Amino acid sequence: MRIDHIDIKNFRIYKDNNSIDFKEKKGSNIFLIAGKNGFGKTSFLTSLVWVFYGKLIAQVEDKYRKDIKKAGGYQDYLDSQFNNDAKSSDNPAMSVEVTLSDVMIPSVPCKTVQIKRTYNYVTKNENLELRIDGNENELTKDVGYEVFINDFLLPREIAKFFFFDAEKIVSLAEAKSKAELRSLSRAYSEVLGIKKYEELKRNLEVLLSNLRRRGVSEDDKDKLQNLIAKDEELTVLIDYNQERQDEVDMKEANLKAKSDELQEKLIREGNAITLEELKALKAEHEDVKKDIQATKQKLKKHYELLPFLIANKPLEKLKNQLVKESKYQNHHFSLKTYEDKIENFRTQFLSDIQSVIKDKSLFEQLEKVSKEASKKELKQQQKATTKNNSKILLDFTEEEHREFIAFYKHINTSLKSQIEQLIQEDKNHRISLNRLSRKIKQGEARKDNYLAKKIRSEKQKIDQQLLDLKDEKHKLVEEFGQLNLQHSSHKKVLSEFEKNFKLIEQDRKKYKVTEKLLDKIKTLISRIKEEKKFALQKTIVLGLKRLMHKENFVKDVQVNIREDVMDIDLVDFKGNIIDKDNLSKGEQQLYATALLKALVDESGIEFPVFIDSPLQKFDKDHSRNIIEEFYPNISDQVVLFPLLEKELTEKEYQLMTPYLSQVYMIKHSPKGSAFKPYKLNNLFKAFKEDEHVYAY
Repeated sequence: MRIDHIDIKNFRIYKDNNSIDFKEKKGSNIFLIAGKNGFGKTSFLTSLVWVFYGKLIAQVEDKYRKDIKKAGGYQDYLDSQFNNDAKSSDNPAMSVEVTLSDVMIPSVPCKTVQIKRTYNYVTKNENLELRIDGNENELTKDVGYEVFINDFLLPREIAKFFFFDAEKIVSLAEAKSKAELRSLSRAYSEVLGIKKYEELKRNLEVLLSNLRRRGVSEDDKDKLQNLIAKDEELTVLIDYNQERQDEVDMKEANLKAKSDELQEKLIREGNAITLEELKALKAEHEDVKKDIQATKQKLKKHYELLPFLIANKPLEKLKNQLVKESKYQNHHFSLKTYEDKIENFRTQFLSDIQSVIKDKSLFEQLEKVSKEASKKELKQQQKATTKNNSKILLDFTEEEHREFIAFYKHINTSLKSQIEQLIQEDKNHRISLNRLSRKIKQGEARKDNYLAKKIRSEKQKIDQQLLDLKDEKHKLVEEFGQLNLQHSSHKKVLSEFEKNFKLIEQDRKKYKVTEKLLDKIKTLISRIKEEKKFALQKTIVLGLKRLMHKENFVKDVQVNIREDVMDIDLVDFKGNIIDKDNLSKGEQQLYATALLKALVDESGIEFPVFIDSPLQKFDKDHSRNIIEEFYPNISDQVVLFPLLEKELTEKEYQLMTPYLSQVYMIKHSPKGSAFKPYKLNNLFKAFKEDEHVYAY
């Protein structure tokens, strides 16, 4: 699938009609649209996401959701995207139209698909048109245009992997929290084709629940309704809590930026140490803060086991009880064996002596004495056992006993030493942080500098707000955990309650068939995840080795799938997991790029890739690898939006030339921005001429 033509009308900085063609050139898959900051590169990308997804744009990427929320809703967001000069025209309409070719739609032969989305500023109406080979199609009408685009062209959950800012895809490498990993896991599921099976599984679970509920008695109806209402209430509270966390994160990011800006001003006002020394201290201060966060993340991995370490005494009592029970069970077994041995010995003894003693009465007397002696010996052994007998409380099997003892040893040896080491590590980091904070404070400003005092006062207020937000976030995270725990517990109660309902006769067969299907789907999902996991690991490793110039850096990649969370670990040649926080921004971007390439390859989805701000964090060696290995292979059509000289130098452009199909420059005038095509060898010449004009 490829994009042949795009029309943008009155969208942000693009006033009136602005068209761009992407002509196919054999062996060259890269299209370049250059432009200065503020000329419309990001607007171009936003217009494409809008034409495909409309009001569902908020589900494509978090950035759009926040923008819509900040604007006051989708309607106000659209008004803010409308070109200001066009608002007062006779026909104030904003539209974006895309023409796709080489589209493969099951059972629908077609050459082109045209999508056009229009918004009228006066009537506030949004309209979507979709044509196949220039005509409306009954299939697309029946399915619905939005659903057709999502199901047959590009699912919105994975659009972020095809329309992205190269600098911002580092978020793929930085995801740490469960919420972030869960969000990425959903996107991975969609990209890797797992989501449709997971949706089928959820639908079957809902069907099972509905079948059970149909058999509810009149007496249980009220209780069932109350349980369902409680389940819905907890779901709403969890969603609201997540929204509040997002709001706090946004406020925190804005205040942090202001605080950093004021810190820079304080540094410029200071005279205790040089600016360079203060900058070095500040950089070290940030590194120590990252180390503290990294230690916290390591500690979080042990949170599930910490209660056992804290409750070590009761755990030890449990272990002692198990040891006693094990001894008793072993002794009980030994006593039975002992009894069998005595009886066997007595029987053999009597058998042997019978051939020697001919006197029958004497043999019977001997038999009686041996029997009484055996009973006496057994009674003495039983008395000894009774004295040491412990009450059986746990009754663990031998395997369960071994597993617990292994768990107990792990808690009291390796886990304990790891926790102690991490606590000491955290303590050392905090001592370093306090020392650096004092040094920075001493060098920030003169005491008699009025401006420095004012800046410091303003910074202190912002820092206090940041601390308040941190406390609020902590409370929200705690509440989120409690709500999820309640929700999980409540779902179990609801599920158990539903099992008590007597199924209607006609639903029993449906229920059995659905249960079998659900088991098969669960097995299939598990198998597909494992297969995709190994394929993804292999593709990421190959991608990293192609793109990175460091040798012996990453030996292996581990994809970890736990429930609905998927995380990826990088492993070095010593077998240690590489902390992704310690990677440079360029290395993080390379890792995210390799991951993106692997996801696109494994998805099997053919769609053009649009990349804003390419090559920004890369050195010349990595840039060469990206130009020669990544861009030519990620898709049959790649569209780049660079800042010339900053994100793409002339030397890098020369390296890219064999893969270039067409190049454009976004020109800006008082009327707005427009696209101007150039020959491949004239782009930088035109750019330098523009620079010369702007210089005067």
